[in-house]
Amino acid sequence: MTSIIKLTAVSGVQEESALCYLLQVDEFRFLLDCGWDESFSMEIIDAMKRHVHQVDAVLLSHPDPLHLGALPYAVGKLGLNCPIYATIPVYKMGQMFMYDLFQSRNNSEDFNLFTLDDVDSAFDKIQQLKYSQIVNLKGKGHGLSITPLPAGHMIGGTIWKIVKDGEEEIVYAVDFNHKREIHLNGCILESVSRPSLLITDSFNALYVQPRRKQRDEQLLTNVMETLRGDGNVLIAADTAGRVLELAQLLDQIWRTRDAGLGVYSLALLNNVSYNVVEFSKSQVEWMSDKLMRCFEDQRNNPFQFRHLSLCHSLADLARVPSPKVVLCSQPDLESGFSRELFIQWCRDAKNSVILTYRTTPGTLARYLIDNPGERMLDLEVRKRVKLEGKELEDFLEKDKVKKEAAKKLEQAKEVDVDSSDESDMEDDLDQPAVVKTKHHDLMMKGEGSRKGSFFKQAKKSYPMFPTHEERIKWDEYGEVIRPEDFLVPELQATEEEKSKLEAGLSNGDEPMDQDLSVVPTKCTSTTLLLPPIRARVTYIDYEGRSDGDSIKKIINQMKPRQLVIVHGPPDASADLAESCRASSKDIKVYTPKLQETVDATSETHIYQVRLKDSLVSSLHFCKAKDTELAWIDGVLDMRVAKVDTGVLPEAVKGEEEVGETMLTEDGAGQDPAMDVGVTGETAGEGEGEEGGVALAAVAKRAMKSLFMEDEREPSDESDVIPTLEPLPTQEVSGHQSVFINEPRLSDFKQVLLREGIQAEFVGGVLVCNNMVAVRRTEAGRIGLEGCLCDDYFKIRELLYQQYAVV
Repeated sequence: MTSIIKLTAVSGVQEESALCYLLQVDEFRFLLDCGWDESFSMEIIDAMKRHVHQVDAVLLSHPDPLHLGALPYAVGKLGLNCPIYATIPVYKMGQMFMYDLFQSRNNSEDFNLFTLDDVDSAFDKIQQLKYSQIVNLKGKGHGLSITPLPAGHMIGGTIWKIVKDGEEEIVYAVDFNHKREIHLNGCILESVSRPSLLITDSFNALYVQPRRKQRDEQLLTNVMETLRGDGNVLIAADTAGRVLELAQLLDQIWRTRDAGLGVYSLALLNNVSYNVVEFSKSQVEWMSDKLMRCFEDQRNNPFQFRHLSLCHSLADLARVPSPKVVLCSQPDLESGFSRELFIQWCRDAKNSVILTYRTTPGTLARYLIDNPGERMLDLEVRKRVKLEGKELEDFLEKDKVKKEAAKKLEQAKEVDVDSSDESDMEDDLDQPAVVKTKHHDLMMKGEGSRKGSFFKQAKKSYPMFPTHEERIKWDEYGEVIRPEDFLVPELQATEEEKSKLEAGLSNGDEPMDQDLSVVPTKCTSTTLLLPPIRARVTYIDYEGRSDGDSIKKIINQMKPRQLVIVHGPPDASADLAESCRASSKDIKVYTPKLQETVDATSETHIYQVRLKDSLVSSLHFCKAKDTELAWIDGVLDMRVAKVDTGVLPEAVKGEEEVGETMLTEDGAGQDPAMDVGVTGETAGEGEGEEGGVALAAVAKRAMKSLFMEDEREPSDESDVIPTLEPLPTQEVSGHQSVFINEPRLSDFKQVLLREGIQAEFVGGVLVCNNMVAVRRTEAGRIGLEGCLCDDYFKIRELLYQQYAVV
């Protein structure tokens, strides 16, 4: 059965921005990734608003913000409420990415696009999957199945395979890497061949990638020269993706005695570094075969780093001796510790800055990559500082007013509770409770009352002294703990560390950020002309994507029928499209523009129709295996579909309104030439070759969405689906019987034997009781030959039972 397949580019086409695409398969809509760029462009959100309420499921391919950064905003602000599918590492590491991104922004600016609660609520909707786990969708997605396959690039990276009724196969493969790395295996695309539609990116289509050995030597040389020159190395990496590859590589180099780097320091600096390493330790089964063998044979966890110090703030980093190598986020240098360290260390010629990621154009890191000789920069320096003077007094005054108002509100609630308790005792006290105050006398009832007495005794209560119990503050984790109650009076640190902390200076001779979470602060922003950049700035590719030549070869091996190219600059997309067209003339290649919808339906000249209830109720279904079939005589009303073009043709009737395609529930079409009719002496005379509407025979639950063949092009301008209405009874001319199935003579022989009829093959002809011959004709039909006797009609009836006759 042919499905209607459309792809709408929400973001990430003809550019290197975030990835977000809406895929429609019949009436079911997938959101492929939900990314956000580094500048948090609201244009992506505005485009997403138009489609967010139509989305039935979200498929996430990688854990970084370019693939899922807008998910908290979409769930918290746009009302995205549907199942979200991702692998287990994408779920865990994606949270780390978003936590670190929020904290990096919030440490330097008033960031209010989403909160940590939005992140939690969004990730709570994710259904975690394993590789090659097939998920059959239900409801509107009946007949659809999704399967995650390894993509490389990042831990848990996914190539999504979407299958409709076992026939239409759609593959969404972006940012994949076929090469094996230290911590990851390459992608698996050998199992995917000849898909109906392939959606892939052209980010590296024109990029010539250096060899891995060359990149590692360049990194090692840069690090050794800088450290031996008493300088620090800043490596800008992501939070929980590609940083794992770099951490593994550097830790292996540090363990090598010949390198002589064991005397220098190696640090990982981001807001969630401890959690990233802990999650990595528990996800070894998602890693490369080499790391898994090391873990199984030696029981040595590859992420139990010996030389890597985990830091969560610049104060932690100050305790790490210099010279040192620091892996820190964010890779774009737009926020986070990488931007702060860059501002501090770029002035010293001894230091070195290594960029490992080509981020979106417009970011600081991309500007430095595209302009390697640039030495003068105007940077916006954003800081969160403590309030002082008049601002602090105003803040404290407002805070005091807020606290008093909250205290009064809490007291009022307590008074209401206590007064309700007192009102229960008014009958015993013989006096009304008029005054409502915070404190009340507690009344204790007598304990020595006799039981079983015939006469009812008056209840007595005795007043106690006024008392007030302090309410214990608690949250969902229990009692609120005050950290100051557990602080150690003196830190056990060396004299050098104490002097550094007292002076508040880092190794870059700049004031370190203090813990501003418990003091009133404000955000400041100033444009600063940096002194000439004297540090060595180098770009070394550790992105973990396939190069251009490999992408073209992989696509050529997969041989997709249709190809949609997304996420890449215009010249790269055009080059990849031309290369694919040149290698295969049968392939259809699409390079959509922003907000453009691509119709990637396999078959042309079809459109979707709806059936009226009156038509469905009049159908007579015939069961064939797991499918129910029926013949439809109807009129296709196209007036609704043509409103956009201003053309209002009359409803088409007769032979023009139909095609001769029989469709089944599972999508298997039957060619009328293959149908079998048996009458009299030969078969094939009952073919429905000139009948009325030979339209879809489907299960009753799926009758609202059918496809119809017609000679005219469908209207792409309108989303309104035309209606199929029943023909008046007097206009139904009837049709000849159509036999649906292709039984084999060997199977039919077993049916005859079970009914007590002797049957054997003689020269390819099935002879029954030496009176009737069953043979297959050259046209593929089955015919009966023999005398018109009881055996003949019995055998013909058994043959009819092997078909669904409509």
